[in-house]
Amino acid sequence: MKEFNPNEQGYYGEYGGAFIPEMLYKNVSDLQERYLEIIQTEDFQQELNQLLKDYVGRPTPLFYSANLSAKYKAKIYLKREDLNHTGAHKINNTIGQVLLAKRLGKKRIIAETGAGQHGVATATTCALLNLECTVFMGAHDIERQKPNVERMRMLGAKVVAAESGSKTLKDATNEAIREWINNPQETYYVIGSVVGPHPYPDMVAKFQSIISKEIKVQLEEQEGTPNPDYVVACVGGGSNAMGAFYHFIDNGHTNLIAVEAAGKGVNTGQTAATIALGKQGIIHGSKTYLIQTEDGQIIEPYSISAGLDYPGIGPAHAYLSDMGKITVGSITDDEAIKAAFELTRIDGIIPALESAHALAYLNKMNLKESDIVVVNLSGRGDKDMITYSKYFNHE
Repeated sequence: MKEFNPNEQGYYGEYGGAFIPEMLYKNVSDLQERYLEIIQTEDFQQELNQLLKDYVGRPTPLFYSANLSAKYKAKIYLKREDLNHTGAHKINNTIGQVLLAKRLGKKRIIAETGAGQHGVATATTCALLNLECTVFMGAHDIERQKPNVERMRMLGAKVVAAESGSKTLKDATNEAIREWINNPQETYYVIGSVVGPHPYPDMVAKFQSIISKEIKVQLEEQEGTPNPDYVVACVGGGSNAMGAFYHFIDNGHTNLIAVEAAGKGVNTGQTAATIALGKQGIIHGSKTYLIQTEDGQIIEPYSISAGLDYPGIGPAHAYLSDMGKITVGSITDDEAIKAAFELTRIDGIIPALESAHALAYLNKMNLKESDIVVVNLSGRGDKDMITYSKYFNHE
């Protein structure tokens, strides 16, 4: 099975690389030199796969939604990443990275989080593997994602509020990087998406690629073909989308659709539609698209979804978009809310607000009855009940 890899310097075309402070050079260069060697060993793969099976609960189901299929007049499947332990795809990556950190001799783990799912997954893995854990989270996100904050604290993690900027994911990432610079020796930074300096985008993609690997096997069993006509996934930094796309890139058949958060609308100034509006720049250690002013100042993104309001995008997604290998769409807050209530009422599944953006894109697709569509349901909506409850009398 052909893999989608960057070059030796961590570039996908002209995107990626490693733009890092001198204080982090040794940490990042050691990781670049050793990550493939370690994660490809038999004992690492055996421990990872055992935990994914017995602890996380993989493989996650590929659910044929008869109700969505009837509505959209196509064959609609949901990849149920919401059924993972901790409620999202994030734990696929945190288990991999924390196992790697232990083999690198690190004693302390730090992470950033937006919606809180990556923070919960990191805290969970650290509890399991007995490592100290600190999670940085925007103060605004702490308020709108309180259930996940309490879960992290119950798991033993220290949650540190980022009070700068928009007090969201970008700012939490800034604080995590600053902490890493100040404590580089024993600290390992678990990045939660396909962003950051090389090798993080490639490493996270490899750990999340289990999603598309399972889809191929499950679809072969249910439809007699390993390749769907469409795979649809929401994109913030882009880890769940990269995992869902990974084994379908360049297969000559599957259309890959990345759905960004339009917020109040792409052209309203309150949006997180990075590829639609972004220009090339450097953010958090890699060259990619980001939303910025003419003089290069980052514009604060906005989305109702805490996991999608990031001003950048993973460099692999920037490359795939430029090459025409993915289609990029956008969904507003209102469209996402409507899709979330629709799935809840017709299938009894409450999706995460992030995943609801992917679901909402079904309304924009011109589908045939023979089309097989897989929507990656990246997480469950328990964490978003405070937001959803505001719409109970309006939907």
